[in-house]
Amino acid sequence: MRRLALMLFTLCLALPAAAERMQRFGDLEVHYNAFNSGFLQPDTAAAAGLVRSKTLGVVNVTVLKDGKPAPAQVGGEIKDLLGKRTPLQFKEVRESGALYHLAQFPIGSREVLSFSLDIRGTDGEAHRIDFNQEIFPDE
Repeated sequence: MRRLALMLFTLCLALPAAAERMQRFGDLEVHYNAFNSGFLQPDTAAAAGLVRSKTLGVVNVTVLKDGKPAPAQVGGEIKDLLGKRTPLQFKEVRESGALYHLAQFPIGSREVLSFSLDIRGTDGEAHRIDFNQEIFPDE
């Protein structure tokens, strides 16, 4: 399980390559990314309860408060270029002091998806993160 935490945290900070995806909301720091589930090692995916597939992606959200993992409610949706919306069902993964929120989504073809993430910290304040990312099915 320690390898799972290291892998997910590394992906959160490393994908997309050399671009950090992070936003601050007061004392909350939210790190997020999206990637193809085929990038995960089989044991890592199994430990997180994720399905590895050429046509499934993963959104990973980590919320920190004062540099430490913080509980939060995470929800959201994706929208394709035609406007089709798909809700994201996040699950919380706790492991070795780490806390992640993970959701899987379908990948039909190479496309740019719009992600809208809703984060509610323990203080009850709601925050929204919107970003676009090109997603590729694993060939």
